Amino acid sequence: MDDIERKDFEALVHAIGFEIEHAQVKLVVAANAQMLFHYWKLGTFIRNHQNRLGWGGKVISRLAQTIRTKYPEKKGYSYRNLSYMCQFARLYPISVLQTMKECESDLKEPTLDKVLHVMENLDGIEFVQEPLAQTHTSSQCGTIMQEPLAQFENMDQVISLIQNTDMDELESLFLHSPLCGTNWASHVILMNASLSLGVRYWYMKQSVEMGWSSTILKMQIESNLFKRQIEAHKVSNFAAILPSPQSDLANYLLKDPYIFDMAGAKEAADERDIEKQLVGHITKYLLEMGNGFAFVAKQKHFQVGNSDFYADLILYNIKLHAYIVVELKATPFKPEYAGQLNFYINVVDDQMRGEKDNKTIGLLLCKGKDEVVAQYALRGYDQPIGVSDYQLSKAVPEDLKSTLPTIEEMEEELNLLLDRK
Repeated sequence: MDDIERKDFEALVHAIGFEIEHAQVKLVVAANAQMLFHYWKLGTFIRNHQNRLGWGGKVISRLAQTIRTKYPEKKGYSYRNLSYMCQFARLYPISVLQTMKECESDLKEPTLDKVLHVMENLDGIEFVQEPLAQTHTSSQCGTIMQEPLAQFENMDQVISLIQNTDMDELESLFLHSPLCGTNWASHVILMNASLSLGVRYWYMKQSVEMGWSSTILKMQIESNLFKRQIEAHKVSNFAAILPSPQSDLANYLLKDPYIFDMAGAKEAADERDIEKQLVGHITKYLLEMGNGFAFVAKQKHFQVGNSDFYADLILYNIKLHAYIVVELKATPFKPEYAGQLNFYINVVDDQMRGEKDNKTIGLLLCKGKDEVVAQYALRGYDQPIGVSDYQLSKAVPEDLKSTLPTIEEMEEELNLLLDRK
């Protein structure tokens, strides 16, 4: 085999390998969607049975026991999971699925105004459901159920009903809803959280877009990401400096405060190592910034005139098509901090920004701020700057606390780093 044939063969292998991996991902996604639809149907059937007979949770207990006896090899049908299926069906009736579908186009290019409008629409839906034996969908979905359910003790009849009910259009509506982009473990976390429908929908969209695991989703909910990103009053000059829609997107992506988990930090052996360790960990913590951010450099060196300068962190945001210069301060906001960051933005614009890049954006993270002072300080600058608080998370597992420095110790080390700049 000559070089040309070898290269052609390697290209073929690469193409086939990509197709195999792509197909496997699609199969997993399709399997997850079908499982969720199956759970939704079971929850719907059980709730209908409860409504007709007024049995409450008793029917779930009897059903779980019957499935365990008749189908011992089938997993996932415990009393607890069947209860979640009922909650799943209750939270996402057809009216909600249809409204979610209508909201999809509004969030293709999200802004704060669009997100809040979607939240308002979803939270305005009334969760009023009748027994499914009497319920009809819109003309798009046809009739869900046309006969009463058999007694659950006769599992063959129940299975036959599930298999033979005409649900093609309903299935299409469900499978194209944002519910199917999230796995069951994540849905359970969302159901256990005290969130409105609109907020749950936002977390679902974020989870899919950012590829969160259920563990990360839980962490984001516990850190109140929605409030920090959507409801927070943000301080920036983006609207005055950046053109729309870039200003809207930049404002949407900004959080206040940012929360950095210090649980992975190690005790530094000497002062010289403190800077390397802290800045390295800060890089990892800035994944908290969200999707679309790529790491470029830490402690980036710039020579300007006869002086040397070091920017804390430089990122690139793919959606904004712009460099992001991040400066971290261990003290509350001071007006002079904005001037320093403005200087770094100018340098990055001159030395790093390409022809296809948008204006470089600055993000100043401080340990607190007076919003009025910060807003006054940003006036007059011709570079886009956002100012946010940051917090060091104290959510450290008990078994690690004895081996990790305290939050106070980490803050002292951070102060040493920033004081030496």
